Amino acid sequence: MSKKLLGDIMIELHIPDFELAKDFYADFGYQVVWEKKPEEKKGYLVMRNNDSILNFWCGNEQVYEQSYFKRFPKNAPKGIGVEIIIPVGNIKETYGIAEKKHQDKIVGELKERYGKLDFRLLDPFGYYLRFVERNDWVNNRDKEGNK
Repeated sequence: MSKKLLGDIMIELHIPDFELAKDFYADFGYQVVWEKKPEEKKGYLVMRNNDSILNFWCGNEQVYEQSYFKRFPKNAPKGIGVEIIIPVGNIKETYGIAEKKHQDKIVGELKERYGKLDFRLLDPFGYYLRFVERNDWVNNRDKEGNK
């Protein structure tokens, strides 16, 4: 029996500290699937929460020497123009965790947007996250997205 694939598109965030990522994302239900400890440019971390997978590369200061991204300053905002959408089962509970542990990183309060509750949060590295009520926003819609 073959295992179900989780998806065809994966996200990989380039970060300088795996421990910080593990602590932060664990607060939102992510667990380490596997990890190759950072050694020069060879570190890798995979975390999972149900069918949501986050991949992290490098895990040390060598992240700033990646062939493409080294053109940008270390302090450049991360993921400009990218919003990472994280569907969750209990959005109010998730927001409560954010308020309790990451209040200073909330950049969009919990409120209804596009018919569902969501909130916006920066991760420790500056990546922009949108936590949203889990829903099917693909199927049973017309070509303009209406139900």
